[in-house]
Amino acid sequence: MSRPPTPDPRRPLTLRDVSEASGVSEMTVSRVLRNRGDVSPATRDRVIEAAKRLGYVPNKIAGALASQRVNLVAVIIPSLGNMVFPEVLAGISDALDDTGLQPVVGVTNYSAEREEAVLYEMLSWRPTGVILAGLEHSDASRAMLENAGIPIVEIMDVDGPAIDSNVGISHHRAGRQMAEAIIAAGYRRIGFLGTMMPDDHRARKRLAGFREALGEAGLSLVDTEFYSGGSALLKGREMTEAMLTRNPDLDFLYYSNDMIGAGGLLYCLDKGIDVPGRLGLAGFNGVELLDGLPRRLATMDACRREIGEIAAQIIAGKRQSDLIGGERVELTPKLQKGDTIRAV
Repeated sequence: MSRPPTPDPRRPLTLRDVSEASGVSEMTVSRVLRNRGDVSPATRDRVIEAAKRLGYVPNKIAGALASQRVNLVAVIIPSLGNMVFPEVLAGISDALDDTGLQPVVGVTNYSAEREEAVLYEMLSWRPTGVILAGLEHSDASRAMLENAGIPIVEIMDVDGPAIDSNVGISHHRAGRQMAEAIIAAGYRRIGFLGTMMPDDHRARKRLAGFREALGEAGLSLVDTEFYSGGSALLKGREMTEAMLTRNPDLDFLYYSNDMIGAGGLLYCLDKGIDVPGRLGLAGFNGVELLDGLPRRLATMDACRREIGEIAAQIIAGKRQSDLIGGERVELTPKLQKGDTIRAV
């Protein structure tokens, strides 16, 4: 028995592709995907499996527009509560301002299953392009993106292969750079505190780079404290108290983001702990919140707004590049020592 032909990756998938892959008629495929008509469970399962494997997404505007595209850019991010992503969205909005394109935002809550659902719904409206955070996706999401037939830009991270274009920083190198700065300042007994672990892949990569650099200096993390929820000042205070209660001789705390780091700093100041002499602290992201703290928390500017701007420029075709798809832009985060790392 001959195998159905492989779909051409340069064009969007059609009902015919799903029909050939599942071995049933296009009309039956249409009835299954619209959840209409009398179709046997076995046939329905075969059609759904083939559609998911191919990454097929129904076209909700079929026949409604001659171009079969709408002037929308799908932007998919993990959280609106995290102070990182509004700045990314601002960069995207500014770059699209004079293009006629409008960003439409979907939120995944760091869930691969939720990303699948959001992506499926957004692609069904045939946007002009997709911007989404991260490089890690489920097989179903990856198949949809690879067969969407539109520009795809994965943002925030460059530590791994991209589906199409990619704009971000190396979180592995950022973790190494922070560890090297901490070691150079004379700190030796170090703890790590992180939220949304391990679903926050970028924080996980920073931690890997951080551990690697410590190991090269003959050091290792004394303790770790993880929390599966989102970022919050109160959670930073609670995590800091828990870790210092277990390990009162720690001399540095490295936080996965600035929000919990700021909570940790407020806890230390409230308890009269000498920062940075007795205990050093550092976060990540360089959010504006730090400007209002009694002391400037050490952090890294992760180039968030610039990442959003460049990603939107790629979607809108505004980049001065000879590349058509597959553009990779790596930015360099900037270490800001603030007032919580000892001067070398």
